[in-house]
Amino acid sequence: MKTVLITGGAGFIGTHLCNLLRERDYRIICLDNLITGKKSNIEHLLDDENFKFIEHDITKPIEFDEDIDYVLHFASPASPVDYLNYPIKTLKVNSLGTHNMLGIAKKKKAIFLLASTSEIYGDPKQHPQKETYWGNVNCLGPRGVYDESKRFAESLSTAYRKKHNVDVKIARIFNTYGPLMRKDDGRAIPNFISQALSNRPITVYGDGKQTRSFCYVDDLIAGLYKLMLSKEESPFNLGNQDEMPILELANLIIKLTNSSSKITYKPLPTDDPKVRRPDITKAKRYLKWEPTTGLREGLETTIEWFREGK
Repeated sequence: MKTVLITGGAGFIGTHLCNLLRERDYRIICLDNLITGKKSNIEHLLDDENFKFIEHDITKPIEFDEDIDYVLHFASPASPVDYLNYPIKTLKVNSLGTHNMLGIAKKKKAIFLLASTSEIYGDPKQHPQKETYWGNVNCLGPRGVYDESKRFAESLSTAYRKKHNVDVKIARIFNTYGPLMRKDDGRAIPNFISQALSNRPITVYGDGKQTRSFCYVDDLIAGLYKLMLSKEESPFNLGNQDEMPILELANLIIKLTNSSSKITYKPLPTDDPKVRRPDITKAKRYLKWEPTTGLREGLETTIEWFREGK
């Protein structure tokens, strides 16, 4: 039985990874300091002898006696609300935390998978975004604490690959949604669903013409698992190529929830990207992966999860 260390394992994507890897008979060590993760997400795994939860801030050193085969580094605030609330913690977890986890991967001769982000492309001038694009990021803007720390994490991971021969995989994750998202997450889909279900005004920033593409979490997890097992050179974009304006998304969620909510507009946040869509040609070719869940299907499942109030 192979052992996987997952940082941020009680978060949205981290929990889904824990679930998949236990189903596939991996032993899991889950690290999370719970500033954005929730212990209730992993409650169903706590009695499993092959699952161990450790509440720990990975910006501080930690040692493990047992063998570790994979280090999946998913610890970081990921929504604008969170990383604007925790700017220093975000910078530290993606720098000091990444350094500590790379050290464990080096010591244990483990495969290291970094959860990077489409935010490394900033407000892109290339559309759709390919892995070869260097990005357009304002390092002094409010989003810079997340964007630049993830760019640093990629650089540090690449340096460990070149200098110390650590087997590094980099996943550039685009907008992802699904069950286990927090209602106060701050991103478009949980915001819109929460507002629609309570018939409150739907908050759209700017004119709503800015576009995004949304990947259902099960599709993303399948791609991450394929990347984890692959021998291919990173980074890989992982996301859905179907793109739509934010205003269209808001109206679709109103329709699917049978809500009486009306659209209300607020000023566009600083440095908010105008477009965001991945080119996943590389993932299709080398990982044999692409999303299969349509937006309507994924939203219906997510809305039902929010309705149940879990």
